[in-house]
Amino acid sequence: MSDRIPHDHSSVSTHRATLARAGRTDRPKIVLPEDLSVPEGPVRIVLDGRTYHTLVDVDFDGVPEVRGVYENARMAREREGSSHLAEWVEERNLEFGRSVHVDVVEADLLGVRAPGETAVYTASPGPDDSLADIARNLDE
Repeated sequence: MSDRIPHDHSSVSTHRATLARAGRTDRPKIVLPEDLSVPEGPVRIVLDGRTYHTLVDVDFDGVPEVRGVYENARMAREREGSSHLAEWVEERNLEFGRSVHVDVVEADLLGVRAPGETAVYTASPGPDDSLADIARNLDE
């Protein structure tokens, strides 16, 4: 059974992140706080109520960042297809250097909100540990 959890629920931790330019391009990235812990591999990320997938990269200085938001975990791993991050930023008319909120709903579920926005997330129980182990072995 899935639970609906608002962004201001006591189980959700909210962090301030920064919207930045990816290199010298006009593509956005989200620079996460250095102390934010996320698992390796694709994680689910919610933008405007829709769940996507991303990889949290680490820049040369060891700072975690989100450079792309994709339709599924495979696309996130392979950086295939278009990223929905630029579209989300453009719809909100956000500028580089602006703060955004990153909600950690579960270890593998993040939500991103523009300042002043609210969100409700759908948390679902993860797969049985043995099924998750099988899936990881298939990826290797």
